[in-house]
This record gives sequence, C-alpha cells and structure tokens, in this order.
Amino acid sequence: MRFAVPLVSVLLAVSASLAAPAVSLESRQIGNLACNVARGQIVAALNKSGKNLKNVDTSTDPAAAGAVTTAQTGLKAAGDGIKTIALSIITGQASPAGSRDQVANGIQSATDALTALQSTDPNVETTLQSLADATAAGQKVVATCK
Repeated sequence: MRFAVPLVSVLLAVSASLAAPAVSLESRQIGNLACNVARGQIVAALNKSGKNLKNVDTSTDPAAAGAVTTAQTGLKAAGDGIKTIALSIITGQASPAGSRDQVANGIQSATDALTALQSTDPNVETTLQSLADATAAGQKVVATCK
C-alpha cells in the first residue's frame, strides 16, 4: 500500500506523456546519426583550425600577422554561424540559410587568407588542412542533414 500512491502517480505521468502530441523529430532538426557525426566533425575541425592558427609564427612577418587576423575573423564568423544553427536546432526553429552561408564564407575567408600567404611555416599548412576538413564536414552536413 505504501507504494500504491507513487506507482499511480508514475502511471498517470506516463499516460499523460503518451497522450500528449509528439513533436516531429524532423521539425526539431535533430538529424540522423550521419548528420550528427558530420556536425561534430565540422565543430571539431574548426576548433582544431583555431588551435593550429595560434601556432603560426607572426613575430617577424607582418603579412603573416595580417593573414592570421583575417583567418581568425573568418573562424569567428563560422563559429557564430554554427552557434546560430545550434540554437535553432535546440529551440525547434528552422535554421536560417544565412547562417549556413556565414559558416561557409567564414571557412572560405580563413582559407583564402592563409593560402595567399604562401608561407613555409608548417603551422599554416596544418591549419589549411584542418580548414579543408571543416569544408568537407560542412559538405557532409549539407548532404546528410535534411
């Protein structure tokens, strides 16, 4: 008898939750496994790009300093776009197309700045590779997250 009241309460709560209208997973943009893996890959690649970028030697080359600053601005823009998309997913809203463009443009801006540098610093090449990984992951997101 002492478990009857809690048991009835649990059963009522479960019944109420089952009777409530379910929100479509598609409308919440949760995504399938491949989609979520791609989302994780782009975030990881952008984080790696930012870490690699910090290792680029800018102490003796003003052009390198300018390119790194431009690349950092691009990475920040891409990150801000991802934050907007993530907030949309969490709140069940449609992701703004402009945010997807912001991510792509930020990655491209960072890539262009470092490519134009034509540096022999291995950290530039490492950063460019992680930016290429971010681009590939972004393409996977577009292809798999419907």
